[in-house]
Amino acid sequence: MTDAPVVFLHAAVCDSRMWQAQITAVGDRAVAYDRRGSGSAVAELMDMVAEPAILVGCSAGGRIALDAAVLHPARVRGLVLIAPTISGAPDPVHPPAIAALLALQQATVDLDRLNAIKARLWLDGPLAPEGRVGGDARRLFLEMNGRILRTAPAVNTDTVSCYARLHEIRVPTLVIWGDLDFPHIQDRARHVVDAIPQAVGHELPGTAHLPSLERPGEIAALIDGFVKRPAA
Repeated sequence: MTDAPVVFLHAAVCDSRMWQAQITAVGDRAVAYDRRGSGSAVAELMDMVAEPAILVGCSAGGRIALDAAVLHPARVRGLVLIAPTISGAPDPVHPPAIAALLALQQATVDLDRLNAIKARLWLDGPLAPEGRVGGDARRLFLEMNGRILRTAPAVNTDTVSCYARLHEIRVPTLVIWGDLDFPHIQDRARHVVDAIPQAVGHELPGTAHLPSLERPGEIAALIDGFVKRPAA
């Protein structure tokens, strides 16, 4: 699959900079962009891709990749999904400790404090110690998400319900998740592995929702290995 473009789709709490190490590993075939604030994310993606592509998506980016694979199967050659959101999935039921953090997030109006809470939830992991991930990864997350918090909220107008249609996806798929992520996100990742015929799963120990920031070299190697596999 090495001749295919590789399109990187960022999480809602990040921008395309979350993929810096992975874009470098893939090289000239890499395409990354920052999504618009509103509109159809799938249509925007299709406008970016002139030929069948490998889609690499994290969280909300994974949702866009899955929706595109269902709606435009001829335009997708492979999927790498990291902790993907899935359109049409059942609402999660959170354990009390996580529910309390989410309630605190909902009630917080100070943007710097809200940014710190989101770093706790999405970078450290909701049940992991706050500040578990530091250094450049934390600084970049706070910069990316801080900018997002200070802009108008994104509105995705896509109405796909992909959860019940995952079996329709017939391309090689690599699903990656961390064992410190939200429990329901881990469960959904395993569901994707079970539902897509050509999917394989890879769990990362000691890792939360954004492994491209937390373990950049390892994620780059996984994506590069997937991209270089022989076409079916």
